[in-house]
Amino acid sequence: MRKTALAGFAAAFLLPALALAQQVSEQRIITGLGKLQGAAPIVDVEILRQEAMNGSGKQMSGLPNWSKVARLPQMVVEIAFANDSVAIEPESYRTLGMIADALHHPNLWAYKFLVVGHTSSTGTDQHNLDLSQQRADAIKEILSTTFAVDPGRLYAVGVGEYFPIDGSKSEGANNRRVQLYNLGVFTKKP
Repeated sequence: MRKTALAGFAAAFLLPALALAQQVSEQRIITGLGKLQGAAPIVDVEILRQEAMNGSGKQMSGLPNWSKVARLPQMVVEIAFANDSVAIEPESYRTLGMIADALHHPNLWAYKFLVVGHTSSTGTDQHNLDLSQQRADAIKEILSTTFAVDPGRLYAVGVGEYFPIDGSKSEGANNRRVQLYNLGVFTKKP
């Protein structure tokens, strides 16, 4: 069984798709996602989803709404999935637990987050788009059902293979990843 990338974790602010392997820690997650300075730009998740579905063959980072997202505090989280599946490998639950703990931390509890699923380019366009959406949905579901993160704070969008890590080969395993973006203040308290 082939696993998707599980090489590490990267946190970045204002640097889209930065993927430097770093140690995962709750504090790093809190720091990486908590760097929102000022009001976040208004991002319509449904428009992002439509752009992803209609964006076959285009690099997402160049689309107007996705370029807004790229300016938000973000982190790249590499989660292991079973090959061509949305089944999360057991070793990734520790990372998901740390993410959940961070999202429950007082520094982040007031924010909402976008979970973006990615794939490498080894499948067909439509398959990769569907798989990336299913993986983003799986992360959202695990965070809300297993780790009690309010699902109203979480949004999931899959972008298939069209938001590769800068400078990487699109078929590279490191492009099979999940990103979290801080979308700004959540209007309901958890």
